[in-house]
Amino acid sequence: MAGGAAKFRHLSRKSSHRQALLRNLVTSLFTHESITTTWAKAKEAQRLAEKLITLGKKNTEASRKSALATFYTPHSILPKLFGPLRERYANRPGGYTRVLRVEPKKDDQAESAILELVDGPKDMRFALTARTIARQRAKGFDTLNEITALNVRKVTRFRDGGVEALEDEVQKLKLGGHGEKTASNNGEGKGFGWKGRKEKAKKAPLA
Repeated sequence: MAGGAAKFRHLSRKSSHRQALLRNLVTSLFTHESITTTWAKAKEAQRLAEKLITLGKKNTEASRKSALATFYTPHSILPKLFGPLRERYANRPGGYTRVLRVEPKKDDQAESAILELVDGPKDMRFALTARTIARQRAKGFDTLNEITALNVRKVTRFRDGGVEALEDEVQKLKLGGHGEKTASNNGEGKGFGWKGRKEKAKKAPLA
């Protein structure tokens, strides 16, 4: 057969155990909107999560049955999937989730990652972009560098009231003194890479 079999990670499990694992991961993801797991598990769960959000946007009887068969706690998650999440991603063509690498959290030093739903209350890129802007303003910089400007576009493009929400977050950080604290304690360029992600990973439920 041309092209061969579909490529996916077996995750060192047989098919039934692999499916059970992924169902558990996406159930936790849609419950908490952010989870920490291994890189390989996060990438595989991301594929399933993207399909589920697409089902939510379709909002048909068939899509509801498919989602019902996937989640372990469907009666608490389906209203969210076909309600707030469907509305959140109505204008977004794809890319509903994000995987971010973090420092290994287990003794075996396996690659760890955060899997999150974008444009939500736990969107890490949104939070880190706001903190970067607050820190730059605290230093007296009126213009954003190219990378920060690109991140601003990414986190506000499909978010409802994205620009206003980002500005509100920046103002909260300024009032709390987080911008200056980050600059003085972590040094230039720190707080938005591994260390910042590690702090966020501690708050995300483990899977």
